[in-house]
Amino acid sequence: MNRRALIATPLVAPMLVNAAQAQTPSLVTEEYMVPTGDAGIEIFLRNKRQETMTAYSPSRTVLFVHGATYPASTAFDVPLGGLSWMDYIAGRGFDVWCLDIRGYGRSTRPPEMSQPPEANPPIVRGDVALSDIGTAAAFIRSHRNLPKIIHMGWSWGSTLMGRFAADNPTVVERLVLFAPPWLREGASPASAGAGDALGAYRYVTQSQARQRWLNGVPEAKRAGLIPAGWFEHWAGVTWASDPEGLRRNPAALRAPNGVLLDGREYNQAGRPYWDPSKVTAPALLVVAEWDQDTPPSMATAIFPLMTNSPGKRLVMLGEGTHMMLLERNRGVLYQAVQGFLEEAPAA
Repeated sequence: MNRRALIATPLVAPMLVNAAQAQTPSLVTEEYMVPTGDAGIEIFLRNKRQETMTAYSPSRTVLFVHGATYPASTAFDVPLGGLSWMDYIAGRGFDVWCLDIRGYGRSTRPPEMSQPPEANPPIVRGDVALSDIGTAAAFIRSHRNLPKIIHMGWSWGSTLMGRFAADNPTVVERLVLFAPPWLREGASPASAGAGDALGAYRYVTQSQARQRWLNGVPEAKRAGLIPAGWFEHWAGVTWASDPEGLRRNPAALRAPNGVLLDGREYNQAGRPYWDPSKVTAPALLVVAEWDQDTPPSMATAIFPLMTNSPGKRLVMLGEGTHMMLLERNRGVLYQAVQGFLEEAPAA
């Protein structure tokens, strides 16, 4: 295991509650490459917390996992406007972690990604991703000497975290599902350009990413959805996480196709990937009204099935898309999740 640490300088960030300017506390950032047990494969974990934090608890320790295309390290922790979502939660006194599943971001690329995509079947399917989540969560619990932690997922990460919480109820303190997928009719927007015969991975250009991002946004609202320079900042950092894809013309991000094959198989069978009734932790489902990747109807289908989740709740936020965590109205999302994270446990 490799570890890197630094003390972050204080960040000047917009207050998400009242738009006033304020400084966040000094944050410590630590990064780890954690062995998975599979030869040559390590997963990348980043941790942020206040410099003065010395005590840790299940109710203040969060693990975030990304979706099907973009790594957590460049979505959850890109400092747009001087602040990332990871900074925001850490600044509120939480011990916050994010995971790049193998094949994404700064984690090891499986060897199939060094070959043409058509040379191998889809890689990093759900069982492999769940194994990486289990490895990461066990590392955090051991590192902090905790019996359980909060699990938080975005998009495909919500499916994985829902499945993990259903299969491992004793180690999940709370569950946050942002933009959770469910059974769908037709292909996922993430599969655009992937073709019918899925290879090991797919290429995604920045132009394709922006087009998918704005799909479903009213024309009159498009210009103001993403503040000037934010897309370019996020895309620059994200595509740079894949140096091999960056060398293509146009530059492309490589994303494993295991998630797409899983989605096709489970949708064709009419059988969801996880059972919401097995989740016994308090759960929050959050979705944005303009989300075309995982529309609100998916969250509303999941919610009544969570029959054993105490204090469950479903929140739909206006004027946001599947990428709301990186948009002008991201503060509303941050606040909705933070309120759930900070509330006192049920008696």
